[in-house]
Amino acid sequence: MTEKPEQPKPAPGRLRRLAARSVPPLPSLPAWWPVPACAVLGALCAGTYGMLQEPEYRSTGYVIAAPAKGTPPDAALGYAQAYGRITSGDSTLTYASVTAGVPATTLRSQVQTETSPDSPMIAITGTSHTPAQAADIANAVADALLTKSNGMTRNTGVKLVNFSRAVPPIASSSQPVPLTSAVGACAGGLLGGLVLLVRPRRSGEPAAPTPLPAPAHSTDRVGAERERV
Repeated sequence: MTEKPEQPKPAPGRLRRLAARSVPPLPSLPAWWPVPACAVLGALCAGTYGMLQEPEYRSTGYVIAAPAKGTPPDAALGYAQAYGRITSGDSTLTYASVTAGVPATTLRSQVQTETSPDSPMIAITGTSHTPAQAADIANAVADALLTKSNGMTRNTGVKLVNFSRAVPPIASSSQPVPLTSAVGACAGGLLGGLVLLVRPRRSGEPAAPTPLPAPAHSTDRVGAERERV
């Protein structure tokens, strides 16, 4: 019985080369891949935030300053500006917090006041996560301002009148999810473009072309022609 000769084992280096040939190489990503990747990531993050955030409602009421008999109209405009500034004062908010059922410290961040330089009108806006509470906050602050200012009508000659009561809003003032996603995609694309600009150049990328110097023989020919002349 004859023994079969032992076959030589392949070298380890040859095994690695054979394994490398059997596995197809992965396609390389294009150089501009950070732009779409950051845009998609920004859209996902902003869309998730838009879906998870609580809706916000805004309700606005209006108060107008009316001059008393014998008071010039310009006085009403000036007092409307002054009363608009004290709307967010501690005394006004403390009085309004009892009616609105909201602490004065919280009420300060939920009330906004706007005045016009052309009309003696004060806009008081209440903000909350429910429509009814947003209207209650605006009306409570307006009532507190009326009570505070009308006690000085004899001295000022101007009386505040409730022009329009705040009502619960129909729709939320929060940004819709498609809009927040679009904004997030734009911000992510911009960030990806910045990353693309500041990232180091890879070894395989060609370097920026450098301008070639002018040929020297042209200057020599011009010099030779000048010598002939």
